[in-house]
Amino acid sequence: MVEENIAGKLDCVCLREMQKSLQFSVKKLLETKIQAMNAGSYFEVQDKRILTKHGGVIIFEGMQNQTADSIKSLEGFDRAWFEEAQAASQKSLDMLRPTIRKDGSEMWFSWNPNKATDPIDALLRSEVPPPNSTVIQVNYRDNPWLPDVLVQEIAYDQKRDPDKFAHIWLGGYQKHSGARVFNNWTVEEFDTPNGATFRMGADWGFANDPSVLVRGFTEGRKLYVDYETWMIGCEIDQLPDLFDRVPESRKWFITADSARPETVSYMRNHGYPKINPAIKGPGSLEDGVEFLKSFDIVVHPRCQHVIDELSLYSYEMDPLTEQIIPKLKDKHNHTIDALRYACEALRRTAKAKPAAAVEHESMGWMG
Repeated sequence: MVEENIAGKLDCVCLREMQKSLQFSVKKLLETKIQAMNAGSYFEVQDKRILTKHGGVIIFEGMQNQTADSIKSLEGFDRAWFEEAQAASQKSLDMLRPTIRKDGSEMWFSWNPNKATDPIDALLRSEVPPPNSTVIQVNYRDNPWLPDVLVQEIAYDQKRDPDKFAHIWLGGYQKHSGARVFNNWTVEEFDTPNGATFRMGADWGFANDPSVLVRGFTEGRKLYVDYETWMIGCEIDQLPDLFDRVPESRKWFITADSARPETVSYMRNHGYPKINPAIKGPGSLEDGVEFLKSFDIVVHPRCQHVIDELSLYSYEMDPLTEQIIPKLKDKHNHTIDALRYACEALRRTAKAKPAAAVEHESMGWMG
């Protein structure tokens, strides 16, 4: 906003659902940015607004103070920034969206997600977001200026309170602890033993979904995850290079999502002859997840996406009663699916053999 107002004339409004005082607005933040950019000559900071050198203005409003008549005063504005948008009411969104309609105008919403049913999430994070919209999910890993004190806080929450870690640090929705699928995992540094039998699983990306390869090995009832690779927008001819980022991936069997047989065939013909499609069927998703839950999962800190998804993967909740229902959300599950595929042979063997035999053979090759 500061940069755009340096470049030319814009009229901007900064909004919150409730704003009883400018103390709770983003005015101070903008003033700080103006100072940090040494751009004071472009702005005149007043008590209730900021004027710009080019004749524009930045004002600060609360949506709950608006009426059908007063909102019309914003019709000619170029930018509307709605901060803390998780608190936006449906009424506020319904008033604002048709108001900011000048050619080239933009509406910006920034928020920490709370519930999937909140109006802003229903609008922008649904299956069909509005046309010409761009939605970007960011978390602490996207912050290049993350201070060390927060790194320590994050590590503490990650070990002590996975629900808080998922909500505060990863941008996940608030949920009851019972909705979280996996509680059987930890993040630890470990050395991969010589002679380990690796189990690898791959999930293919669609549209905005990533292509994924994970590597792990088992020791008794522990499943260690030591490497991952992940890429959104990976073209099929980029997949061999992507998978090469996981050590020894061309040497070991890989079980991959069977939904893309042409991709499996391509990989076989381009240096991955030991890749095979997963065997899917009724209940295979639920069986695979339950099998993963039977292990104590240890994740190496470099496998950040595995950590994120183990934190965020959850069961669905009834939107009316907020009761947890026995249905897995089809979200935050790309490395989870890859792990399921990696362990598919073990799972199918476990169904066919007594538990003692499976325990005895869990260190051996089940390819």
